Amino acid sequence: MTVFFANEASQEVIRRLEEAGHEAVYVGGAVRDYVLDKRAEDIDIATSAEPEEVKAIVTNTIDVGILHGTVLVVVKGEPIEVTTYRTEGMYSDARRPDEVHFVKSLREDLLRRDFTMNALAMTKDGKLVDLFGGIEDMQDQLIRAVGDPLERFQEDALRMLRAIRFSSSLDFEIEDQTLQAIRQSAMQIRHISVERLKIELDKLFLGLNPAKAFDYLVATGLGAHLPLFPKSFETLDSTLPFKSAREGWAFFSIAGQYSPGEVARAYKLSNEERKFISAVSEAFTKRENRLFSTDDYYLYDVSVLKATEKFFHAAYPDRLTLTEQQLQQQKESLPIQSVKELTVNGKNLIEWSGDRAGKWVGDWIGKIEYAVLHGFCENDPTKIKEWFMNDFKRET
Repeated sequence: MTVFFANEASQEVIRRLEEAGHEAVYVGGAVRDYVLDKRAEDIDIATSAEPEEVKAIVTNTIDVGILHGTVLVVVKGEPIEVTTYRTEGMYSDARRPDEVHFVKSLREDLLRRDFTMNALAMTKDGKLVDLFGGIEDMQDQLIRAVGDPLERFQEDALRMLRAIRFSSSLDFEIEDQTLQAIRQSAMQIRHISVERLKIELDKLFLGLNPAKAFDYLVATGLGAHLPLFPKSFETLDSTLPFKSAREGWAFFSIAGQYSPGEVARAYKLSNEERKFISAVSEAFTKRENRLFSTDDYYLYDVSVLKATEKFFHAAYPDRLTLTEQQLQQQKESLPIQSVKELTVNGKNLIEWSGDRAGKWVGDWIGKIEYAVLHGFCENDPTKIKEWFMNDFKRET
């Protein structure tokens, strides 16, 4: 196993809570990842102490979710979430439980969690607490709901998509009863906010086996209830792995024949994500008709070129395609990568021409940019001046 993930700050928090007479253990993804021999990310602590008691014991705190039992404590400069043992009601707003009941039993707290692999706890000394067979399920590479899966999904429908996301990120199978419950409850995913759906899909795209997850989305019918969902994933395997979540969204757009705007609106993508998938969509349309031109290499970021060529190869495996290395070389071989790399600017043009500033300056910078890019003129101030003065005088 990997080195125990507990840092000095988290150990200090648990020590203080225990000295005050409370239980406190590590829970959540950090424990799961430790068992899977993976590097733990966020460290979360669960305790029998109620929020006000936590605040009295560890005085440097921030109320990030105190009504739901969570306090952010800061020890030795490290922020750590501490949550009171609790049971939860329904999630009618699809974001937070309607009601929370604080309890003193770790078992009751773990029983409310989604999957057995996430219902593990660990003491500060590294002793695992496994009340629902989570370790055995991980050894068998199974995703199994804690208790009755229908109840778990009724409490929070996002758990269905989380199960499928974990099938991608861990390359695990979903246990039969849990899978059947997803089929029966699939329509309930419509009640989940788009923001929560997107977070899970971002992680799904970057998993070990997105193809498995998309198969589950189709087989369970869950995909049909998402805001947008492609009907076919025939070319998916040829496009994996995705290098970024935005690349996954670009594939989503092309495979589903959705416009970038449709995808961006449906899943509330960021402006940067929308810009990327729009560029890939535009480049893909060009690529269907011809090889990339000098202007294309100049216009598009290399990440756009690589994603586009990958999707093109998946769609048209019998047609000529370039490797990522070839695309990189073509991009790097350009005389300039942007107009900022020109060795002259508008002030130079005004000085050389003797004319006043105006729209003509921007127009001529564009002409110089084109001339340098296409090899009509070297990117050298003297050469550009000579080229400019010759053409400028001829036009005026």
